[in-house]
Amino acid sequence: MKEPRKDLRNLAIIAHVDHGKTTLVDALLRFTGAFRANQQVAERVMDSEDLERERGITIHAKDTSIEFEGVRIHLVDTPGHADFGGEVERVLSMVDAVLLVVDSVDGVMPQTRFVVGKALSHGLRPLLVVNKVDRPGHRAQAVVDEVFDLLVDLGAGDEQLDFPVVFASAKEGTAVLDLATPRTDLRPLLEAMVHQVRAPVVDLDGPLQFQAVTLDYDDYLGRMVIGRVARGRLVRGASVVRVGRDGATERFRVTKLLGARGLERVELDEVGAGELAVLAGVDSIEIGDTVCPPDALDPLPRIHVDPPTVRVHFSANTSPFAGREGRFVTSRQIDERLQKEALGNVAILVVESDRPETFLVAGRGELQLAILIETMRREGYEFSVSRPEIITREVDGQRCEPVEDVVIETPGFAAGSVMEKLAIRRGRMEAMEQREHCVRMHFVVPSRGLFGYRTEFLTDTRGEGVLHRTVRGYEPWAGELSRRSVGAIVATDAGKTTAYSLFGIQERATLFVGAGVSVYEGQVVGENRRRGDLNVNVVRAKKLTNIRAAGKDENTVLSPPRTLEIEWALEWMEDDELLEVTPQTLRLRKRILSRSHRKR
Repeated sequence: MKEPRKDLRNLAIIAHVDHGKTTLVDALLRFTGAFRANQQVAERVMDSEDLERERGITIHAKDTSIEFEGVRIHLVDTPGHADFGGEVERVLSMVDAVLLVVDSVDGVMPQTRFVVGKALSHGLRPLLVVNKVDRPGHRAQAVVDEVFDLLVDLGAGDEQLDFPVVFASAKEGTAVLDLATPRTDLRPLLEAMVHQVRAPVVDLDGPLQFQAVTLDYDDYLGRMVIGRVARGRLVRGASVVRVGRDGATERFRVTKLLGARGLERVELDEVGAGELAVLAGVDSIEIGDTVCPPDALDPLPRIHVDPPTVRVHFSANTSPFAGREGRFVTSRQIDERLQKEALGNVAILVVESDRPETFLVAGRGELQLAILIETMRREGYEFSVSRPEIITREVDGQRCEPVEDVVIETPGFAAGSVMEKLAIRRGRMEAMEQREHCVRMHFVVPSRGLFGYRTEFLTDTRGEGVLHRTVRGYEPWAGELSRRSVGAIVATDAGKTTAYSLFGIQERATLFVGAGVSVYEGQVVGENRRRGDLNVNVVRAKKLTNIRAAGKDENTVLSPPRTLEIEWALEWMEDDELLEVTPQTLRLRKRILSRSHRKR
């Protein structure tokens, strides 16, 4: 018999990137006593991975729990960037409501629409937190109206439209129900979680149902499976059965059972229906599998996420410098690592391509693929990556391609340039709004039209523009687009670059290497400011003779070279080029290294 568990609440925190989700979790943990009074805690403590801290974004969903007035509140912090939307889609199946965080100045953004749409499709009711009300010039009440309009536009039901609203400042650790009330602490937000969010209605006495939602790994415990007990009780030491994708079963014993308590995971003897739990030491379980008792096999529907929209080719590094820096360099090792990634991230798809020793890796966007590349690089892998390409789909017999919602905030002087560049890239303007210090524009642009645009955008707006994008869906093929407007400077000889040779080309090029750097034939060493590739001998040294020169030597001063970054390189590359990735170096190269062979 199903009954509500009044001692439990499960919420996922969803928002657009940089709207303050993780900072809000920090404040909630601090207010409810999850930290000791003298404990030194890093800012954005939930972003525990190195890449998350360096980039200031959440990449993987993480769970925690807090206690308030005898109620345990499970909170799941989710990524805010559209490329990691697969994490959000999985997590929503574990919770009973969502904490929707919206910036009081920015308002509704593209990722807000995406995550709210997913929450509504799961039947979840939002609890709106209008964050950053301490900022001058906030428009909190207007943001509430924007969210209401968004819910109506997405087809929300009457209960979902009647959402509670809390005004908060995560940075200050305060919240109020009315802006006219002085802000003191986060008690109003916690009370809203307890009284406005429905308790999970579950059957504690039925046969066990536990679904694996996300995977983690611990050096001591091995693979850890995070999920929710949908029915019954999960008991340590019990003999259970895993039901896989095709109905295949495997029996195992629950040896380690953990639960989140603040920032720590503690061992538990039993977890009841409605609670989130962690199973450790089960190496064969996959995302979407259901754990049941041996005498009552009743698998839950498998988790579905939207298909990937962008793909790249991974291959073993075949450059003359291959094997110098990496520990894992063979195609077999690269394949094993990619398969491991696909196992823990259902938004990543890995298949063998028609090219030998090459693997096709599909994901949600360039950032997700760039994070995978950077992670593998730090683990000691060495490989090559091709230019991203979009994944088309047949819809009603018509070839369609992914398109994205793009929201741009730019100074007024750059608005005309932005509109012109996006029109060339087959973008269409949906809305334009003049704000106090900027112009805000909403475009719909094909995903392939945005490859390489971010650099142009920052140049046109002099670094003052802000661009947000998220996948909108599929629309009919928009036609061919113009290629890269610049060319490549390609090395013709192997050796070490010299200041003498680089000085002669830097006026017409942006260099990627400095003097004294080892290069090989076919390596891209710079960007030609005009269309078309330029083959240059960058290892040529000045000829020295014993005849005294009549003139005076020029002082050779080189401009600092551009430091290559993975996202920029993926956008800049053309189809005949590859990105060579090693633990210490990023290099761009031609797919065919020999100059004479490239001419054929």
